[in-house]
Amino acid sequence: MYALMWRILPGPWQIRLLLALALLAGLVYVLFTWVFPEIAPLVPFNDTTVE
Repeated sequence: MYALMWRILPGPWQIRLLLALALLAGLVYVLFTWVFPEIAPLVPFNDTTVE
């Protein structure tokens, strides 16, 4: 999968690296902004059994 992404990105390896880092940063932003808040109520990490 990463090799396919590397081949699709245009330019020399320096530009590809910058684009890959920008895509990674965008993915992290989307996950923390929309995905994780939506699934937080479904994940039982805050349910404690020890008081």
